[in-house]
Amino acid sequence: MGLGFDLHPTAPDRPLILGGLALPAARGLAGHSDADVLSHAVAEAMLGALALGDLGQHFPDSDPRYKGISSLRLLREVLALVTGRGARLVNVDATVIAQAPRLGPWLPEMAKRLAETLGLDPDRVSVKAKSPEGLGLLGREEGIAAMAVVSIEVGG
Repeated sequence: MGLGFDLHPTAPDRPLILGGLALPAARGLAGHSDADVLSHAVAEAMLGALALGDLGQHFPDSDPRYKGISSLRLLREVLALVTGRGARLVNVDATVIAQAPRLGPWLPEMAKRLAETLGLDPDRVSVKAKSPEGLGLLGREEGIAAMAVVSIEVGG
């Protein structure tokens, strides 16, 4: 099992990318890559399941190769690390925490994109959204967070 978490501040001059989708929103997320917190949380969970460190170790923000990179591409690279260890991703359960925009209409497509990227059947990827109910920095729309849990089978 692996647990992942990511959080990025909002930014007015950036697109909002979640699960590889560009969503209509007044503010996007700031970050070195495309700042897709959902994909980052899933990748962090995968790395954590096999004690492989974190995204910053594998894709440092000091490296210009990762400037603006698609987080789905990073997710594929993390999957290659996992399979290179003789392991197999079994399922993903993820939650995005955002006050705005309302994400319900896009959740199935986010799950589908993640499933395609990870080579999983769509029924093995769950993406949910929760509102912070106006509380804290997430409730003030100063950021968006995501968390994920993955199951990975090691060996035969």
